[in-house]
Amino acid sequence: MEEVLAAVGPRLRHIRQQRGCTLAALSKTTGIAVSTLSRLESGQRRPSLELLLPIAQAHQVPLDELVGAPPVGDPRVRLKPIKRGDMTVVPLTQQPGGLQAFKMIMGAGRSEPDPRTHEGYEWLYVLSGKLRLVLAEHDVVLKVGEVAEFDTRLPHWFGSTGEAPVEILSLFGPQGERMHVRAKPKNRSG
Repeated sequence: MEEVLAAVGPRLRHIRQQRGCTLAALSKTTGIAVSTLSRLESGQRRPSLELLLPIAQAHQVPLDELVGAPPVGDPRVRLKPIKRGDMTVVPLTQQPGGLQAFKMIMGAGRSEPDPRTHEGYEWLYVLSGKLRLVLAEHDVVLKVGEVAEFDTRLPHWFGSTGEAPVEILSLFGPQGERMHVRAKPKNRSG
């Protein structure tokens, strides 16, 4: 048992560093003091369930991965959808901070605009249905395959047109971070 507990600290550090997360960022996400996180990683603090659960949740990894439980052998990633009324959000990103990816399915009932503002930058891609986007003074409808990107400090809201559900891919990043598509240049002849 002591051997397993001694290996937890280095594993915590490895997982955090692998995700490019600082102790300060993890502290902010978990509510655990930076000094406590540092002592956990260095082995000076004994890991407890009260400390490991928020860390596992922040990194979006099973508790087994933090404590080094043997793998079960199933390679499937089990995404956990979050239901909020007429909307289902599936987090696709496995690490806290930085760029976050989500799949969202909004029912036809989510069609009444309620614009909000917050820090960040968002990129939306319509997978199916029609997306209504209210952005500042603009009110537009995006169809399958269409994309929108915007600064979330502008009043914004998005949802269904009211006709049918809409399914989108959302990428959300910190303020100032924009999405860039790298495409191969077209072959120009002549």
